[in-house]
Amino acid sequence: MTPIDRIHFDGVLVVGAGLAGLSAALAAAPRPVMVLSAPPLGDGCASGWAQGGMAVALEAADSPALHAADTQAAGAGLCNMEAVEVLTREGPEAVRRLAALGAPFDRRPDGSLAQSLEAAHSRPRVARVGGDGAGRAIMQAVIAAVRASRHIEMRERVEVVALLSDAEGRARGVLARTPGGLTEIVAPATLLATGGLGGLYAVTTDPAALRGDGMAVAALAGARILDPEFVQFHPTAIDVGGDPAPLATEALRGEGARLVNADGVPFMPRYDPAGDLAPRDIVARAIHLERRAGRGAFLDGRSAVGAAFPDEFPFVFGACMAAGIDPRATPIPVLPAAHLPHGRGGHRSGRRNLAARPVRGGRMRRHRRARR
Repeated sequence: MTPIDRIHFDGVLVVGAGLAGLSAALAAAPRPVMVLSAPPLGDGCASGWAQGGMAVALEAADSPALHAADTQAAGAGLCNMEAVEVLTREGPEAVRRLAALGAPFDRRPDGSLAQSLEAAHSRPRVARVGGDGAGRAIMQAVIAAVRASRHIEMRERVEVVALLSDAEGRARGVLARTPGGLTEIVAPATLLATGGLGGLYAVTTDPAALRGDGMAVAALAGARILDPEFVQFHPTAIDVGGDPAPLATEALRGEGARLVNADGVPFMPRYDPAGDLAPRDIVARAIHLERRAGRGAFLDGRSAVGAAFPDEFPFVFGACMAAGIDPRATPIPVLPAAHLPHGRGGHRSGRRNLAARPVRGGRMRRHRRARR
């Protein structure tokens, strides 16, 4: 089918308007950027659904090296340590930049960022917003910055259906379905930041519309899809029959909530010495096994959080109450659900950063992250 329109854009074309895509658009300044988003800006993106916060080493008793060691342990030895070191070294500055944009991270009386403990971390290092509202608040701050940036042009309700390639296999733009029909958008640099694939699974914690479309168009254009099996399942989705399933943030276990069976007996110590604070993959498998054995799995926050639920974890509290569960008085039924993909699609390039990428041939170093 012949496109009805062609746009030549002399800048960076970003496909996807979650935290990754919008952060890349801001970072590209002063180079012009066009951001394409299938849903309206702020809707249908997993970034806004995140609860727990961002893990970074900020305290004097912590360090990027300790954070990297915890990440490697949580990744069962499968992490790309070069990538882990970049993540842990640059993470604190990324949080500071987000705070400067207006992300309202929880703070102590002295103004420093408050940090909490989550599973697989040896130190409290999770910067949170309102207990369990980090994703939504961070996205609101980043969207406001994007709206105010003159170098960024937003195009909403634009669905990318294919990558455009030249004769040498280099990406040169996209074929997109717009309200006016099919349109070719040609650009010297194209970045895919299209989010997850949770909608492919029976139960997910992400917007159901996320089905790996970006990965699919990259693969059809010749990109190598690395480690697609690395899909993290969050262990404590709230089991109320919904898909997407509401999430009971890991921060609850960091505050002392316990995983128990239908008889109220804690079961995680049988599976790992770290108990309820074991890495997510171990906790998810344990919950699956308990459920399959007919013993059930519940997150009991009655003692650890109790009456403070509405104030400290308002999103979890609201989701539970909407389903007829009062977490102040009743343990929360939980199950593992597809949460985040951690594999990578890659293609070789002689240029880096914002250069157009070839989409055929070559190799890319294996890049694995075990958790986020």
